[in-house]
Amino acid sequence: MSLKQRLISRLLVFFKYRELFFQLVSRDIKLKYRRSVLGYLWSILNPLLTMIIMTIVFSAMFARGMKNFSVYLFIGSLLFSFMAGAASRAIPSVLGAAGIIKKVYVPKYIFTLAAVTSEFVTMLFSLGALLLVIVVTGVRFSWRFILIPIPIIELYVFSIGLGLFLAQAAVFFRDTEYLWGVFSTAWMYLTPIFYPVSMLPDKIRFAITSFNPLYFYIAQFRYFVLGGETGWRRDALWGAAAAILMLAVGLAAFARGKNKFILYM
Repeated sequence: MSLKQRLISRLLVFFKYRELFFQLVSRDIKLKYRRSVLGYLWSILNPLLTMIIMTIVFSAMFARGMKNFSVYLFIGSLLFSFMAGAASRAIPSVLGAAGIIKKVYVPKYIFTLAAVTSEFVTMLFSLGALLLVIVVTGVRFSWRFILIPIPIIELYVFSIGLGLFLAQAAVFFRDTEYLWGVFSTAWMYLTPIFYPVSMLPDKIRFAITSFNPLYFYIAQFRYFVLGGETGWRRDALWGAAAAILMLAVGLAAFARGKNKFILYM
């Protein structure tokens, strides 16, 4: 079977189970805010309160000479939180569905895809908080705003690939969740979320701007909102390449191990 035929076959299978996918996404979102008084409003309040606290903490150290530091910080925090949250929810997605997988045939990747997508929907709600901060801080609206979906879609694809890789790894190696916690913390500090990348030594700055996928997505988003350096095309190309590569790695690893999942559940 050719690559094109395999892709068509998998799309047809996904289409067949699309109702299950939407139900899983809806369930995850509802469970997240099930016993909350404010409900879905937390998807706006949570990142907003986090941004306020981080702005207070880091503004004295990193905000000098920077305009709209709160928006700068919010964008980095929002995108990184989505990626980290999506990966964390993806890790137990296959193991958590062991009861279903053992009884009936269901495409196993659909549980991971639903976990990442539910986090993605939550992030889209959180964009409302970002819009509020943009308005309050007086950031001028620009035609560049229409390009914001580019880094968002790239990051979503990247997170799907990462989620698939971690989900299959967690089936065989239960410590994946704990290792991811350590790795994601280190990744956060190696990503210019609350500090400008220009303050780093040349070698470290080169490494981060060349090999950290999160930098590509955050830098694009910041340029579209705040303006500044015009290297977004380069970041968009590298971001797309990183997303496609991560998706390919995730799909390959998941496909290789899926038939053995049942033996480790």
